[in-house]
Amino acid sequence: MTGNVKGDVLKANTLGRKTLTTVVLGGALMPAAYRYAVEGVVRLAFGRLSAGDYETLLKACASNVEHTFSGEHALGGTRHSKEALRRWFERLYRLFPGLDFEVKRVLVRGWPWRTVAMIEWVDRAHPADGLPYLNEGTHVLRFSWGRLIGLHAYLDTQKVEEVCERLAKGGSKRPPRLRSLPSPGIG
Repeated sequence: MTGNVKGDVLKANTLGRKTLTTVVLGGALMPAAYRYAVEGVVRLAFGRLSAGDYETLLKACASNVEHTFSGEHALGGTRHSKEALRRWFERLYRLFPGLDFEVKRVLVRGWPWRTVAMIEWVDRAHPADGLPYLNEGTHVLRFSWGRLIGLHAYLDTQKVEEVCERLAKGGSKRPPRLRSLPSPGIG
């Protein structure tokens, strides 16, 4: 594209037809098809998570994926491998069966070698004590060449802690926090 394209999303192709080619995001041009494809993959992943299928997400992860879930509770901490993330998901679905995400918004920025997606969501579940759980938050996902290299959840961690405390008081042994071993080559 040449000239000032700010706000333009249509361009004439060689046959003179208008086609969707780029959108302007924060002053940078980004292929619209790529942005929509990433958004579709993210929405699909959250849909699969709502169905209890975290293996689909794990297939897209780099072996040294970094996952951070803030808080001083059974799910809090940072993991540095796909296997550690798998163990975290196993624990998540034991504590929060029927976890369901409602994706509100998805924002995608960047290029294939350095893409960031931000997902605003509401989640619901019925933990083992039967009381309803509702939270809202945002995930920031980082991709490089189609591989998920980082996930960071931003949510009301006090609500997660309250569920863990309720489950512990109800006779369930409160599981210790999960920690991963350092990835090979990382001190």
